[in-house]
Amino acid sequence: MAGRIQFGTRAVLAYALALTGLAGVLAAMGRPWWCSGGEPWPWSGEVWSMHNSQHLLDPYAVTHVTHGLVYYLVLRLALGRRLDESARLVLAVAIEVTWEVIENTTLVVERYRAVTSSLDYFGDSIANSLGDVVACTLGYLLAMRMPWRRTLVAIVVLETLMAVWIRDGLFLNIVMLLYPVDALRTWQTGVAP
Repeated sequence: MAGRIQFGTRAVLAYALALTGLAGVLAAMGRPWWCSGGEPWPWSGEVWSMHNSQHLLDPYAVTHVTHGLVYYLVLRLALGRRLDESARLVLAVAIEVTWEVIENTTLVVERYRAVTSSLDYFGDSIANSLGDVVACTLGYLLAMRMPWRRTLVAIVVLETLMAVWIRDGLFLNIVMLLYPVDALRTWQTGVAP
């Protein structure tokens, strides 16, 4: 898909409203705005530390880029002729914002801690959730500019990169949340039984 991608004022306003609404809901849920560890940096690469999911960006931001790639493919396939690109992007952002709220509920945080390798996960900071939505948007926009086969390749490459880098990724995360596998959890933590 060559050429510039343009979005109308409504789409831009909906995007800003989604980010503002997300920040408000997470603040009302008691989520911190930033890492309580006092580190001012926008990036934290330490996935096994108190800084994970507390800064603007961390390695899990890559999984949110993957969210955007997947959302594009699914929404394009399901709604391609019924909704234009702006409307599909707004829908993808709404889905991602909804996930960020659900992910930070006590139920899901406790589930992560109980069945995944994220034993010290206490939810995201507001800044991290906003960064995740922006990362998702980036993935979506990238998918808009690529043929669908390249988008599939990008998903596989990102998931492989994440598995090698931090022993996690979007699909591993979904598996562990829905159907925990002890051997996978052992591999992720790098601790032998």
